[in-house]
Amino acid sequence: MDLRGVRRLEKQTLTEQELVEGCRRGDDVARRQLYERYAGKMMAICMRYMGNREEAEDLLHDGYIKLYGSFDKFDWQGEGTLPAWMARVMANLALQRLRKNDVMSQTVELENTAELRDDVDRPDEGPDIETIPKKVLMQFIEELPPGYRAVFNMHVFEGKNHIEIGKELGINNKSSASQLVRARAILKERVNEWRRQNGL
Repeated sequence: MDLRGVRRLEKQTLTEQELVEGCRRGDDVARRQLYERYAGKMMAICMRYMGNREEAEDLLHDGYIKLYGSFDKFDWQGEGTLPAWMARVMANLALQRLRKNDVMSQTVELENTAELRDDVDRPDEGPDIETIPKKVLMQFIEELPPGYRAVFNMHVFEGKNHIEIGKELGINNKSSASQLVRARAILKERVNEWRRQNGL
């Protein structure tokens, strides 16, 4: 193929399946499009887990290297399976980093978990997060202490229960539950403060 043919191919938007097949072959056009199409979503996941841009960018870089080398293990099952798989790879890599840095030892077990859970989980008394811009809410999540942030992300965004979270993070399920409660309490406080400052 001549240079014009390569440029024409680079401008062509590949389908999800074509991206998978191209990346499996090690095709640079497919790899570039994979990065350009999904880097924003993957960066959001990295920021949610890591909490600061520098660490998130490092994770994103390492995550894409891992992704490029793992396509032989990926079984495409239709539209949407590619970004879902990529998100799992990024989240798992983030959790490996957090475990390596032993962030779970930096959090404190709560004594009054039941009372706090009761307070935080009452939907009729919770903050109205619909009035808060998503960007602001995500920033509040990113600013949670690392252990709370990890548990919150796994429970809320990945739908994992406390037994699953405990196994992945090397903590017991009571610790996972208390850290989720504390994360929610901190977020509730931050959301209420933001609403007061903005006259809502």
